[in-house]
Amino acid sequence: MASTTTKPALNTSVPTPSNPSTLPPRFAIRRLEPKHSPWAAAIVMHSNLYHSPVWPIVYPTAITARLHKGMKSAAYLVDHQINSGMSFGVFDTEYAFKRPESAQQGGKLWWDETEPSVQEAAGPEAESARLLAQMDFPLVSVALSYDAIDPLDMARMAALIDTLPLFGELYHHLEILDPRAPADWKPDAARQVLMRNATSTRRDYEEHHLMSGTARWLMREAAAEGYRGVQIEALHDKVAWVWSHPEEPFRGSVVSQVDMATFVDEEGKKVFEPATQTGSKIFVHLKPAGGENGGT
Repeated sequence: MASTTTKPALNTSVPTPSNPSTLPPRFAIRRLEPKHSPWAAAIVMHSNLYHSPVWPIVYPTAITARLHKGMKSAAYLVDHQINSGMSFGVFDTEYAFKRPESAQQGGKLWWDETEPSVQEAAGPEAESARLLAQMDFPLVSVALSYDAIDPLDMARMAALIDTLPLFGELYHHLEILDPRAPADWKPDAARQVLMRNATSTRRDYEEHHLMSGTARWLMREAAAEGYRGVQIEALHDKVAWVWSHPEEPFRGSVVSQVDMATFVDEEGKKVFEPATQTGSKIFVHLKPAGGENGGT
């Protein structure tokens, strides 16, 4: 008897119902609005600083102080992407608020940098849990993007990069190692290349596989919007695999990589030590081969 594979049910709680997702029915993908900016920034900063395979390794101390510093400068990055109209979030439609005040406002971030950190006493996992409990809102995962024709202002990114100096270093080396000529992939108009920047899921929702389902949905959504390609820098093996192995008819190409365990800079220094993660720049081709720019 031939084996059968059960396909996941389609979820039409998305901005474009004709492009349903495969997320569990309790979750809805929604276009992010400016009011969601602090929540999105909190998810990005918390997941990166406490649970990334890179940043807690290279910056293992004073994590909470770094988080609060980053939150002060993350607004530009998050707002720029939300304003593009191509940044989306996954909302838990069954979310149970922890505080009545949060429910009255539809959700609230309760972080207070004057509160004493328990990190030194109980370890980063306990501090992560304390901060997570104060993220009392239904947004649980984000996929931030901006149109490549409207790039980030790096001068306005300086303060955020100062929070994680090796973040800028990593992107710099991925750029140097990129073999493509700019004319082979960069856009000359809007709605050509989508830049994915910030893929994060709350720690308490990782078991639901929201990243992969949202990523595949977003590829289809971007194609429907007319984009010919999506570029993303991935600092996690699962994220890199999903974007470099898209569903047909899309094609994923790994453009450049930095193996943090072995990489040495121009001065011969292992600048990312002791991290062992591989950082990847990936380009997803949304148009048929021969019908687009985008590099190989």
